[in-house]
Amino acid sequence: MKKIKVGNLVIVIFLMVFSARAEVATFAGGCFWCMEPPFEKLAGVSKVISGYMGGTAENADYKKVSSGQTQHLEVVQVTYDPKIVKYDKLLHVFWRNIDPTQTDGQFVDRGPQYKTAIFYHSKEQKEAAEKSKKDLAKNGTFKKPIFTPIIKAQQFFAAEEYHQDYYKKSSFRYKLYRVNSGRDDFIEKWWGTKK
Repeated sequence: MKKIKVGNLVIVIFLMVFSARAEVATFAGGCFWCMEPPFEKLAGVSKVISGYMGGTAENADYKKVSSGQTQHLEVVQVTYDPKIVKYDKLLHVFWRNIDPTQTDGQFVDRGPQYKTAIFYHSKEQKEAAEKSKKDLAKNGTFKKPIFTPIIKAQQFFAAEEYHQDYYKKSSFRYKLYRVNSGRDDFIEKWWGTKK
């Protein structure tokens, strides 16, 4: 009996240490369906949740946000272990899955809810995001200015359950949408890779 209690105590302590290490990053990259897969593939990422951030309304849901009236953006909130995957790597993945020069949405999706942004949760994230944006502007990849703003994180509202992992739940519809969105053509043109 004593051994079981000691074993359980060790497990509880381990879980507390692990969860204390976990950090959160939030990115707006247009349609949140398309932004989940690239982050979920990364070692060290434990969770990616689609949702809404950055608006003025007291709460957000798909109907309100898609009307464009709340100023919320579609975002993904990424929970990650910084000992396994660095925030810089998350930024790298983010930049290579968006058009950072587009000001009115992303690809086929237009409207304020589809604009890009990096929402920072700490001073370190803000500094890293600003540096990565400057580096992208300096390296000459894009001739147009880099639009994507860097904004202090605000209240996060998780999207409805049917949006979570949509690319897995409705893979055929997702693939049709993705192919026709123009995102993959853009990624291949500028970065030489597909999603």
